[in-house]
Amino acid sequence: MIFPRFNASSFWNYTATCELTGARYPAAPLGLITVAALLPKAWEIRLVNRNTEALTNDDFEWADLVMTGGMLPQRNDASYIIEMCRACDKPVVVGGPDVTSSPSLYTAANFQVLGEAEEIMDDFLAAWRSGATQGVFEAPTGQTNITKSPLPRFDLLKLDQYLHVGIQFSRGCPFNCEFCDIIELYGRVPRTKTNEQVLGELDALYALGYRGHVDFVDDNLIGNKKALKKFLPDLKRWMNEKSFPFEFSTEASINLADDAELLRAMKETNFFAVFVGIESPDTDSLVMMQKKQNTRRNLQQSIAKIYGAGIFVNAGFIVGFDSEKGSIADGMIECIEDTAIPICMVGLLYALPTTQLTRRLLAEGRLYADSDLTNSGDQCTAGLNFETKRARRDVLSDYKAVLEAIYDPVAYFGRVQRVGRMLKRSRSHRMIRGDLRSFARLLWRIPSAGPGVRRQFWNTMLDCITHNPKALPYVIMIMALYLHIGPFARQVIAEIDREIEAVDQGRWHPPPALQADEKATLLA
Repeated sequence: MIFPRFNASSFWNYTATCELTGARYPAAPLGLITVAALLPKAWEIRLVNRNTEALTNDDFEWADLVMTGGMLPQRNDASYIIEMCRACDKPVVVGGPDVTSSPSLYTAANFQVLGEAEEIMDDFLAAWRSGATQGVFEAPTGQTNITKSPLPRFDLLKLDQYLHVGIQFSRGCPFNCEFCDIIELYGRVPRTKTNEQVLGELDALYALGYRGHVDFVDDNLIGNKKALKKFLPDLKRWMNEKSFPFEFSTEASINLADDAELLRAMKETNFFAVFVGIESPDTDSLVMMQKKQNTRRNLQQSIAKIYGAGIFVNAGFIVGFDSEKGSIADGMIECIEDTAIPICMVGLLYALPTTQLTRRLLAEGRLYADSDLTNSGDQCTAGLNFETKRARRDVLSDYKAVLEAIYDPVAYFGRVQRVGRMLKRSRSHRMIRGDLRSFARLLWRIPSAGPGVRRQFWNTMLDCITHNPKALPYVIMIMALYLHIGPFARQVIAEIDREIEAVDQGRWHPPPALQADEKATLLA
């Protein structure tokens, strides 16, 4: 099993932060180790994560069969792995979200497993045992019974190579955001594992000696609130019995802030961070993108409620929507400052395969045939794969202005300082092996993060010690992330400057729009 490399220049790599802890990559490949658990017990399985270790000739010589696949930013390396397999005459199976969305790009693989694997791997295994040398196996969207999902093979992981390990409670999201591919891949009816399944996964991690950060990788943990509220009391009991060995993060929609009971339960089970898709402070944009759950609310108050539950917020924002009637930079900067969200993944709108946005842009003849996202890091440096309604230069200028403002050290650490006062942690952080070493490395590295950063770091830390010492470990965590985010923002700004210059000098020309035959392939 080979997990492809992500593109190097990505917001999510957190390279400098990994270096502090001695980790090699933020997250472990949960999908592959789940598939590994679906394979016959007699099969000998070797996992190579190309983000953390080298793939050797010995690995290829040892293998009878190769399995690979992943997300869109892994496409280039997944294709390279498939080419290597064919050159070595090794049969290769590809699966995961990118091949599911764009199967025509992976025809070089012997086998394609499209969609969720739990209920179709038996079909592949039967074909393999019968001597088949190629095939396509496809699961119906959003219908897989994940109560049949096996215990992932956590034993295949080198756990010390990762900042955190993922588990999953649910799949699918009830909302209908135009730009999102989650509902296309997993459906709009969130399906959940049983409480016993999830606790069994935590038992397995605990037995392996793992302690610390566990990420619920659900695209919207609160998509099925009823099931989650039945699960959290069992999780609380488990955590109490084991003396709170883990602290949890996840992703959820902003309406989490509307449910005081749910926030309290998440606080009691030691959730400390949540990623929320805010996307835009502009109501017209939210309505057009069909993200109505973010309207009719005061975002500042909503985020403050989540902080009040001891959970810090990371957020996603997007620039480039059709509904932007003029410059949106000031409004977005003001929103980020008002809500005091330090870590904001601000990206350029990108039309992902299979989404409603892509279908609309295709119908309007505005979707470009060529995309740089597979060659770049992510939508921070390669979005706008379509003809924008606003002048492209204006969109890029807004994007640059937002990044310059929010990742200026004074602004960033100012937000961290406010989070330090607002974060109401009832439970202290449990020290794990390596924490003190990581802190010492942070103190050594902070002066290199940019002019003025060291002063802001110490001011923020002293303020937290004075006003809210229980929040200090999490404040330090957010400050440590600046070692990655600060330089990354400057790198993106430099790249956007080059794009703006190309537009100004007439060197940028719109790529050709997708033609009828290409449209049919993409829609299929």
